[in-house]
Amino acid sequence: MTSTAADVDFEYASSIAAQAMLCMSDHRVAATPDHFRIWYSYCQGSSPVLKRAIDILISNKQRFTAQVLRDLASTYVDCNTSPDTFDSARRLGDVMSKASQFVSAAASSNKAHLRELEEIGAKSEIGLDPLSLIKSLIAEVSRASTRATTLEKSLASTSLELDSIRASLAKAEERSKTDTLTGLPNRRALEDFFRIAQINAMERGVPLSALLIDIDHFKQFNDTYGHNVGDQVLRLVAHALQENVRQEDLAARYGGEELIAILPGADLTTCFARAESIRIAIDKCEIKRRSTGEALSSVTVSIGVGQFRPGEPMTELIERCDRALYLAKRSGRNQTFREDQLTLTRAS
Repeated sequence: MTSTAADVDFEYASSIAAQAMLCMSDHRVAATPDHFRIWYSYCQGSSPVLKRAIDILISNKQRFTAQVLRDLASTYVDCNTSPDTFDSARRLGDVMSKASQFVSAAASSNKAHLRELEEIGAKSEIGLDPLSLIKSLIAEVSRASTRATTLEKSLASTSLELDSIRASLAKAEERSKTDTLTGLPNRRALEDFFRIAQINAMERGVPLSALLIDIDHFKQFNDTYGHNVGDQVLRLVAHALQENVRQEDLAARYGGEELIAILPGADLTTCFARAESIRIAIDKCEIKRRSTGEALSSVTVSIGVGQFRPGEPMTELIERCDRALYLAKRSGRNQTFREDQLTLTRAS
């Protein structure tokens, strides 16, 4: 018996679903729809960066807590339309319905107004009392003016409502591109920014570079002091990164304990110097337990730097940054390495 395309799709989807459920069971992840969506995407391989992030977490023996899973979902998995968007769509539908009613009422009113004027004109032709006609005309003009004023107020109210909806949608768009923990742009914003920077670099023939940051021994912060302190460390590093990039650069959360910055117009040397200033600034930071003021372990980062090659996708640039970052880790951490040091290391 031959299988149809639908049968193959069903069998494939069932196989992926079974793998996802097995992974969730192996890592003690509750079988909820949101969690299943993450692991189905992981097993399917539809998002290479999600797969890489989860593989790193697994290799570090990281527990998949509710917060970790929420971070994975918000950073890598396409989310459904936000409640803000649904609400704005509903409000917009209401406004359009009201505006349509206003316009229909105005059209009917104008027709009635024209009929009244035609009747007054007809009466004037047959010689009726001019004073009576003038009174009728004034009354009709007054009614028309009242209708116009009412319509104007209604349309002004509609305009205000549309401005409110526009502002709500703008806020929703901003939230959809912001990482909730660090306040930095998220991966979606990163990809949008890189696309524009990539095109600009190729059109103008200017350099474009990136630096990838990983917090050293981040798992120890979580294991020793708890996830609240781990979150505090992430926010501290994010703040230091944001404070040490230029206005035209983009600092973003790439995923997990990795942060990234895209530097338009910067070559490898310039980006390396910027990365070093960021690393030194973070090394000077001090983490204290909020409840007691107790000073905790110092925070250091390892950084990999790479320069864009015309025509390549963002993933290839980040992959070179990641390899340079890994070299920094292997060389003792709290260091910055450039992509050109990869070939030098292999040659030696």
